[in-house]
Amino acid sequence: MLASQRHLFEMPRDICYLSSASYSPLPLKTLEAGCAAVGRKGAPWTLDAGFANRQHERARAAAAALIHADPADVALIPSVSYGVATAAKLFAIARGARVIVLEDDHSSPVLEWRMRAEAEGFTVDTVRRPDDGDWTSAVLAAIERPGAPPVGLASISSVHWSDGGLIDVDAVAAVLKRQGAVFLIDATQSAGVLTMDVSRLDPDFVIFPTYKWLLGPYGRAFMYLAKRHQGGVPLEQTAAGRRNVRAENEVYFTDLRYVADARRFDMGERDHFISMEMAAIGMEMMAEWGALAVAQRLALLTERIAEGVRGIGFSIADRRLRAPHILSLSFAQAMPQGLIEGLASEGIYVTARLGRLRVAPHVFNDEADVDRFVAALARRLR
Repeated sequence: MLASQRHLFEMPRDICYLSSASYSPLPLKTLEAGCAAVGRKGAPWTLDAGFANRQHERARAAAAALIHADPADVALIPSVSYGVATAAKLFAIARGARVIVLEDDHSSPVLEWRMRAEAEGFTVDTVRRPDDGDWTSAVLAAIERPGAPPVGLASISSVHWSDGGLIDVDAVAAVLKRQGAVFLIDATQSAGVLTMDVSRLDPDFVIFPTYKWLLGPYGRAFMYLAKRHQGGVPLEQTAAGRRNVRAENEVYFTDLRYVADARRFDMGERDHFISMEMAAIGMEMMAEWGALAVAQRLALLTERIAEGVRGIGFSIADRRLRAPHILSLSFAQAMPQGLIEGLASEGIYVTARLGRLRVAPHVFNDEADVDRFVAALARRLR
């Protein structure tokens, strides 16, 4: 069993931070790298010609390793919404077809399709939150609903951000393939914690940022594109996306053909001297621990919380239906006013999401943290 990694973070003992589904803190190693990177940007003459490319490829390889992808199939992007907008340029949804999204899913995998639906003649079919918490069955039923128009795309999160509901992407992918539909996965709340092998799953797109579970900075994200989509036009037109547009050339626009792989979809201004290395470090740490070990550790903590709060009167989804690292506590009535702020006054940090209490521990948490949270919650609710 993976032990608590608190010693790798600047985490005072009196701080009980259980909100990594919002933002994770940065490991000490990443903080040190960020400080050094600021210094490099302050003295750019110290950077050799190959420095930027080494940073790009290190981060690309680290992201690819988390989902068992070829680095050549991964693009460097700034956000999930950027990735979804990129995907939207690469294929056409047939008129009259449906796009499957989740109710109250995060904005990134949803709004692009809502914006395009009327003009492009497709409909957005929202899978309602299931009363029993079984998101997978609800998604599968929506896709295969008798008499419904065909599905052109499913654009869904692999773990629902608000309640930690787990979607079986393998089961969803199999059904979508039978319909010839595209599958876009927002892996924001799962990359690095839940095992994903794109070589086996064969989704069309997988997109995730680093600032939550991957212990990285804000503004860095990564996009896997299946090879069948890599011949399209990128969202941005950049020199790096072309085969030979170089300032060192005598002729600047020497070869305007796109590069052959996912690198053509890299964002503009990708030379982030400060945050690219920081992103790589967090992903490398997660890969070194391994998704299985991380998930087992975090499941131990969330189950300890679930057992501790059952007597207080919370409703919690069945363990098989929720992600191991996110616990959503539903109140019988409305959440008491000031509860989140009151816990924070004690150095305990959780999050309110859509009327529920979302608890999201990470590798720096331990049993003392979760016991302290349960005790404080019980005391305040009394």
